[in-house]
Amino acid sequence: MNKEVKGFDRKKVDWFITIVPVLIIVGLAIVFFAFPEQANSVLGQVRFFFSDTFGVYYLIIGLGILIASFYLAFSKFGEIRLGKPKENPQYSFFAWGSMMFTCGLAADILFYSFSEWAMYATSPYIAELGSVQEWAGVFPLFHWSFIPWSFYLVLAVAFGFMLHVRNRSKQKYSEACRPILGKHTDGIPGRIIDLLAVFALLAGTATTFSVATPLMAAIIENLFHITIGRIAITIIIILLTCCVYTYTLLKGFKGISFLAKACIYLFFGLLILVLIIGGQAGYTIETGFESFGRMIQNFIGLSTYSDPLRTTNFAQDWTIYYWAYWMVWCVAVPFFIGNISRGRTVKQVILGGYIFGVGSTIVSFVVLGNYGMGLQTEGITDFLTQYEATGDLYGLIIDIINTMPAAPVIMVIVMLTMIAFYATSFDAIAYTASCYSYKKLEDGEKPHKLIELLWCVLLIILPIALVFSESSMSNIQTVSIISAFPIAFVMVIIIAGFIKDAKKYMNGDKE
Repeated sequence: MNKEVKGFDRKKVDWFITIVPVLIIVGLAIVFFAFPEQANSVLGQVRFFFSDTFGVYYLIIGLGILIASFYLAFSKFGEIRLGKPKENPQYSFFAWGSMMFTCGLAADILFYSFSEWAMYATSPYIAELGSVQEWAGVFPLFHWSFIPWSFYLVLAVAFGFMLHVRNRSKQKYSEACRPILGKHTDGIPGRIIDLLAVFALLAGTATTFSVATPLMAAIIENLFHITIGRIAITIIIILLTCCVYTYTLLKGFKGISFLAKACIYLFFGLLILVLIIGGQAGYTIETGFESFGRMIQNFIGLSTYSDPLRTTNFAQDWTIYYWAYWMVWCVAVPFFIGNISRGRTVKQVILGGYIFGVGSTIVSFVVLGNYGMGLQTEGITDFLTQYEATGDLYGLIIDIINTMPAAPVIMVIVMLTMIAFYATSFDAIAYTASCYSYKKLEDGEKPHKLIELLWCVLLIILPIALVFSESSMSNIQTVSIISAFPIAFVMVIIIAGFIKDAKKYMNGDKE
């Protein structure tokens, strides 16, 4: 896996797939820079069209892929090993789980863990359902657990099968569709799929960077009282983070694995620290346990709720956005998970992913989210009044952290953890994008460092443009919703193709 392409051979590079999406992204960046107000207005209109008109489309695919994940894990497909029949896993469960978890969530998990309960608490839909205490802690668990992780895990086994069992040399989204598309994979349909995949990959990057990096800027402002402006600080942070993930990616999978483990230690260290010194341990654990039970009890209803009368637009603003957000990340993350899952069975990848990925995610939202919600619902501090007045989520998070003992230390740990999360996630994205830039990569071969370096730089163009144009949270989310629309359909083709090809493999067709 760590054998680099020897020399930089231009003939091996798929320049069409590399250049066209980049030109589109650069064009969008220029528009955001030059016409921020007009661009934001158009994004808002497009978001309404996709989420309002086709919202059920995202919901159906979400529930369908979750069901498919359990079918694949517990059927005869679950025994297929991603590699040779008796091959051992390439990485230990902890190293594998660390890379999978950190590459799949980026720093968004910390931003949303602290703040998402407040966004729900101020929604009219929560008032319709009941109290903040009953429901504000439920939706973060729902939106970040089983359905979105099923996207990653089902596609991961499809890509892992393609790479480690079928030994395909074309490491592209379209190649996973070959069992369904056949010869058309090498024609226009395959090219369109790969263009959509690279564009979605860049859009997901932009969404992630644009959402959470301002929190790091707010922390720096609060700690050091810097007055150059949050936008300037945010852009500096993006550039510094780019340097970190570029360095680790160029070091190869050993560098990525080391960073992922460091990120996990920082992450769980932060959770333990907040639980111990925050003074809300009892409330945090009991509310988290209750919220998880309520989510399981109402899972089907939550998964199919579309607000047909549009009384609150909650489904359009949140559930549909989240499924779209995870779908665009499915261009890179499952590919990376499949790559590092050599030697594991389909069942081990899916169930192991649920245990490590979903388990860690839920713990984060329970500990960090319920700490702030506990102070609010117990009447100790009123975060919601100020948030409703200002709409400043980053200020809200700073206020929450400032209620803890040794708040500056907590802020430093949060910032370091976010940098580690970002670096690990964008290692995976840049690696996947680099693979897309090649016409063929043999088994165990990795992209040339110049191509990896190119993508490391390109990934920050649109995020900087979105931050510079001061796009609203809604407009940043729109980038993912638009990109996910065609990707969702391709995901279905990939899953169907895997099932078809896996059946042939189990019937003795080893080609």
